Amino acid sequence: MNSVQRAVRRPRNRRLAAVGIAVSGALLLAGCGSDDGKNTGRGSGDAPTAARQNPAPGASNDADVTFAQSMIPHHQQAVAMARLADGRAADPQITSLAASIEKAQGPEIRTMQAWLKAWGASESSAHGMPGMDHGSKGMDGMPGMAGMMSAKDMTDLKAARGKDFDKKFARMMIGHHQGAVTMARDEQRDGRNATAKKLAGDVIEHQTAEIATMRTLLDRL
Repeated sequence: MNSVQRAVRRPRNRRLAAVGIAVSGALLLAGCGSDDGKNTGRGSGDAPTAARQNPAPGASNDADVTFAQSMIPHHQQAVAMARLADGRAADPQITSLAASIEKAQGPEIRTMQAWLKAWGASESSAHGMPGMDHGSKGMDGMPGMAGMMSAKDMTDLKAARGKDFDKKFARMMIGHHQGAVTMARDEQRDGRNATAKKLAGDVIEHQTAEIATMRTLLDRL
């Protein structure tokens, strides 16, 4: 190979090398772009995960907050009443109903507490009674809250036994449930959060059915 041929070949080799570098660079950038796409995919996947972790996703308003703040102590009192049935109730259907009430409303209390936390609202601010222990609210009643029993009501129920307990329990729980249904209807009318409104619908459905059951029970007690 003469010097002219070598001179011609060297530029061509340089051009081929440059093309090779450019192709390699393009592949590297494409690889980075692919990684970014995957990261975006994971990020997109994280959004639904975050939404699942939010117990009440979507917009909420003051009515939603009031519903949770009010229904928590209302449920707590219902659970306290239900627990009194053990060792006091005579009718097995009353015992079964009380167990169902505790089983349903206990988890709903925790659900609503999680909502308030997610919304940045205070559970203890319900009905302008900050700092009061929720257990005492559940036992002593709350003025102006539909269906809540007074401290005397709870004392009378605790003192009752047998058929007397069964009658008192059914009468008191009917009134208590009616109050919950009223509160749930207010939430369905005025609330904004879909999760809260769905729970309100569940309260209306289940507690209306239990009211009917307890009325039937009273007829035969």
